[in-house]
Amino acid sequence: MKSFFDFSAVRGRMPDIAKRAAVRTALLALVAAIAFALLGGIAFGDPVGANYGGANAVTAEAAGSPTLAEIAADAGTTKTAMNFFFIIVGTALIFFMQAGFMLVETGFCRSKNAAHVAMTNFVIFAVGALAYWAIGFALQFGSLGAFFWAPGSEALLTGDAVKVAGQAIAGTKGFLTGSLMDGTYDPGVFAFFLFQLVFMDTAATIVTGGMAERWKFSSFIPFGIFMGALVYPIYGMWVWGGGWLASLGANFGLGHGVVDFAGSSVVHAVGGFAALAGAMVLGPRLGKFKEDGTPVAIPGHHIPMAILGCIVLVFGWFGFNGMSTLAATDLRFPIIIGNTMLAAAAGCLSAMFLVWRLWGKPDPSMAVNGMLAGLVAITAPCAFVAPWAAVLIGLIAGLIVVGSVVFIERVLKVDDPVGASSVHGVNGVWGMIALGLFADGTYGAGWNLVDGPVTGLFYGDAGQLVAQVIAAVVVFAWAFGMHYVFFKAQSFVMGLRSSEADELAGLDATEMGLLAYPDFAGSGALGAGSQTESEPQHPSERAHKPVGSEA
Repeated sequence: MKSFFDFSAVRGRMPDIAKRAAVRTALLALVAAIAFALLGGIAFGDPVGANYGGANAVTAEAAGSPTLAEIAADAGTTKTAMNFFFIIVGTALIFFMQAGFMLVETGFCRSKNAAHVAMTNFVIFAVGALAYWAIGFALQFGSLGAFFWAPGSEALLTGDAVKVAGQAIAGTKGFLTGSLMDGTYDPGVFAFFLFQLVFMDTAATIVTGGMAERWKFSSFIPFGIFMGALVYPIYGMWVWGGGWLASLGANFGLGHGVVDFAGSSVVHAVGGFAALAGAMVLGPRLGKFKEDGTPVAIPGHHIPMAILGCIVLVFGWFGFNGMSTLAATDLRFPIIIGNTMLAAAAGCLSAMFLVWRLWGKPDPSMAVNGMLAGLVAITAPCAFVAPWAAVLIGLIAGLIVVGSVVFIERVLKVDDPVGASSVHGVNGVWGMIALGLFADGTYGAGWNLVDGPVTGLFYGDAGQLVAQVIAAVVVFAWAFGMHYVFFKAQSFVMGLRSSEADELAGLDATEMGLLAYPDFAGSGALGAGSQTESEPQHPSERAHKPVGSEA
């Protein structure tokens, strides 16, 4: 029997093995040399990272052992680079949410409009990104000042804010972000810009769901500019850019001012209430309501697609909430992500069990909206609450979204094909109020220049709840009001809604010039797809109507 350590079987191949080992050693040495050159360029003051090397940057010619000052400078540069990488990974995760929104919205709509819905979700990024780069980012963050996570960028976003009655309402620096003229051509500024850009895109794409299946594509494009350049960044400045809502604590003693960690109001409520305004101005889809106002079911064509989209969105929310610390060195982010996941799970189950109890079936579409509602609601308080509170916030969000969908459809008679105004608008407000109730004082010291951690009503600070309620009122008035006026004006000037013939035929064929499903009958033939069902709408019907009956 051979010994376990008997190498006789490989002795004949030893020369080959030795050669391979020599090659591996040479390759490792080459990789190490390249890595040293690259890292040395960053750590020792290459021009791209010049702001982050500073006066203490070590030169390649330095001789002898590094001094303590040199070691400290190198460690500080590494820390900044790690934070940059953290932010860029977060940017990628949030951008991938675009795919999730596209899948959810397309799955919840009819097959004859699938390519049109997908296209609006796709193109909104291109339109909004350029508008935000040129104008929006400066309005939102052009007076922000220092970056705590990027030493060296302190003076780059320090424009004098536009003020009304002494309250800051808009930034003034960073137009055409990265311009050599205003000093924003800087790695720190651009990392921050990219991260904030994908948040804006999330707010804008929410609206495409609420206005789906009857929105002219030519009218959709100006909306993207309006949202990205004006409405989103102005409210965002008020909360995140040192504006008047953020200053309610420092100026008026209301807690820490308005606190919204990752965007329940800044992103989701702005998008949700804009969607509500658009849906109201557009009017319902053909056949959505009977003459007596009774709603009629228009089921989505691909529920598994919508569920997959929800899963993608949950994945992206790791970056949306967790990386809003803006620093890998802020070790709160595992708690933030944990709270996010718990609220999502709770929202899914509470919505599912409620519709199961009300209508006898665990409707998949409402389970999706329940999970998304939990995510939206936890987005503002995720850093400030304990896990048990995150579960409670999610449970309540799931109940709210069911009630809100029914109310908006049956009482307000507004046709929102995907429930965007309920998921994002109503639960965005709930998330803000939840922070004012459940913030437990374990995080947020110095937030908005107010001493001490953030605490809500149940932990002794009623002022924080007041600030959050003010934000809820303001975000509705701003986002809904601005978009209602914009859509009304747009409807008068250039038209907003597709023609009746185009809507009946399907917007894929008439506006996109191609079908999402050309191999399947009824996915967009002219004259197909008229709505004739007589059953009243309730959420449980969406998943149980025969797929294709509305094609």
